[in-house]
Amino acid sequence: MTAHAAGGKRYPPRDQPLSAAAAVEHDVNPLQHLIHQRLRERGWSYGEVARRGGLPRSTVYTLATTRNLARPPRPATLDGLAKGLDVPVSAVRAAAAESTGLHYYDEVPAGRAQAGDPERELLIASIDELTPEDRRHVAALVESLRKKASPEQADG
Repeated sequence: MTAHAAGGKRYPPRDQPLSAAAAVEHDVNPLQHLIHQRLRERGWSYGEVARRGGLPRSTVYTLATTRNLARPPRPATLDGLAKGLDVPVSAVRAAAAESTGLHYYDEVPAGRAQAGDPERELLIASIDELTPEDRRHVAALVESLRKKASPEQADG
């Protein structure tokens, strides 16, 4: 079984059972997990993520397959990866930092919940208690809410 995409192939192949895909991700760092999760969810290849984010395919492939990162990728690489994966850059920064043994805490956006907000803390603290399927549902809900908020912020 191959854990990466070659050429235009998808990761993991769409006909591959989820349990086999889960086995591939058994021993991955948080950045690898994020990349593989988005590839599966969107049906994208490394090349597609690279194109969308303006990165070399080899960079996306290396980040997706390197278990032990010696240091976090450059900020421009993280920005491009976030764009290519269509996720907030703070999520990519946090995953990259944690993959090197660091923990990244993003600033609370202006006008949003402040640090110490019990609902925010509950969401963050409880995410590891959810099953993978429940986390996918929460992630889909959050993505839906983000898309809904984007046009409103543009108008405001």
